[in-house]
Amino acid sequence: MPHDVTSLKLAPQGKKRIEWAAQDMPVLEEIKDRFTKSKPLKGLKVSCCLHVTAETANLVRVLKAGGANVLLCASNPLSTQDDVAAALVKSYGIKVYARTGEDRTTYYKHLEAALKHKPEVTMDDGADLLSLLHSNKYQKQALQVKGSMEETTTGVIRLQAMEKAEKLMVPIIAVNDAKTKNMFDNRYGTGQSTLDGIIRATDLLLAGKTVVVVGYGWCGRGFAMRARGMGANVIVTEVDQIKGLEAVMDGFRVMPMSRAASVGDLFCTLTGDIHVLRKEHFKKMKDGATICNSGHFDVEIDIPALKKLSRKFRKNVRDFVDEYTLPGNRRIYLLGQGRLINLAAAEGHPASVMDMSFSTQVLATEYVLKNHKKLLNKVYYVPEKIENWIAKAKLKSFGISIDKLTKEQEKYLASWDIGT
Repeated sequence: MPHDVTSLKLAPQGKKRIEWAAQDMPVLEEIKDRFTKSKPLKGLKVSCCLHVTAETANLVRVLKAGGANVLLCASNPLSTQDDVAAALVKSYGIKVYARTGEDRTTYYKHLEAALKHKPEVTMDDGADLLSLLHSNKYQKQALQVKGSMEETTTGVIRLQAMEKAEKLMVPIIAVNDAKTKNMFDNRYGTGQSTLDGIIRATDLLLAGKTVVVVGYGWCGRGFAMRARGMGANVIVTEVDQIKGLEAVMDGFRVMPMSRAASVGDLFCTLTGDIHVLRKEHFKKMKDGATICNSGHFDVEIDIPALKKLSRKFRKNVRDFVDEYTLPGNRRIYLLGQGRLINLAAAEGHPASVMDMSFSTQVLATEYVLKNHKKLLNKVYYVPEKIENWIAKAKLKSFGISIDKLTKEQEKYLASWDIGT
């Protein structure tokens, strides 16, 4: 079985972790039961560039159960759970190319392996695999790809930009933009797992601290809500007028980073943009300020500028915490090398919320396979029928049912649709 993982000896531990996560992913298990019987993906070559976690392991297991030939590589150098990667190879017979802490050269070697797999469908978390597919080396191969699923906000933004520039060569399903994904995964998953990563890395007491949330999208909303729930005084910084207004009406203090920089104890970036914490902000931060990122790439914090400002840099103050000493002996603590703190220092989103995201991934894959001949090279939303099925199945797994419209109500609403 072709692979590149840290050690296959870790497989037993990883198998336990995968099985534990599966217990909290009932919707995905329901799809797996159907796929095992009907094999709707029979013979389909799929390359997935995702965070290699126990939850992702259950996603690729479902793809394999549906008949797909699956390869998995990492979408982030620090997000791989090495025991899970080993278990996927040894216990489940899935090709995996992922190692925790892999360098840039290895990371791109693994992306190349994913494309050498000659996928007909791809899954991405950040669009790195799709970007490589659109390079001169692989453009001919891109013509053979039926479609791709994109899991995160940053990736959707990149792919929409490619569509606008008329450079997109593959139909994209924006899984991230599905309500069953971003309203739950981004908000509740990111909110909880980001706090989890920060606390594991620092043992910080949030109660009474001033926490600056950089960006108020679904991820920022989730983190702000959870930080406030832990007793923090929360400040939100934004560039979008509507989101800034929303944060105000949600009860948060809103101000420019130029003001927030001098009062914050903990800063967390959740924007998808570059250098939202930079030189002029570092100069204003108080001694002991802690900075971290929960956006996809490690560019939201201008780490090169921080290094230039610091007189002394000492790694491993504790696991996942790097100390930078600035003039005046002010210390700034960078968590997880500026990479996704919830995956670098913790285990990522809980399985229950990834149940919906990855069920959406799988059903979107089935949809692409059935409809690829009529899909254009553009970014599509997940069909509402898929979203409704997943929401209904998730409610059912909680033992919850909801009301249905009466015929009278249906007739009344229909009359509004035709303007009577």
